[in-house]
Amino acid sequence: MDIYFKTVAGALVAAVLCLTLAKQGKEFSLLLLVLVTGMITVLALEYLDPVMAFFRRLEDLIGLDSGVLRILLKIVGISVVGETAGMICADSGNGALAKGLQFLTGILVLWLSLPMLEGLLELMDSILRELG
Repeated sequence: MDIYFKTVAGALVAAVLCLTLAKQGKEFSLLLLVLVTGMITVLALEYLDPVMAFFRRLEDLIGLDSGVLRILLKIVGISVVGETAGMICADSGNGALAKGLQFLTGILVLWLSLPMLEGLLELMDSILRELG
């Protein structure tokens, strides 16, 4: 938790620096914003180890297919990257680009979900055939 509070403090300092740098030149402010966001993302990745251990345990206990787990992790990763990139674009004054990234991220998440949705459809079809 100590790392979290230090990161929040660093982000607040970076926000103040970005405001100061924006008055002199928007380019340096945006560069600082991208660098600090990247550092926060790297720090956040450290917290994924226990989550991954939980998913591996869940996979072993219930026989969860590793392909499903892989898809879920890709969806989470793509969502985080898309959201972060969209926020950076919006902060740099490119709202339309941010919305485009959100749209692309949503479509990609849907595309990645197709194998799971197809498996669900097959399961529902087999259940209905047994009942009918």
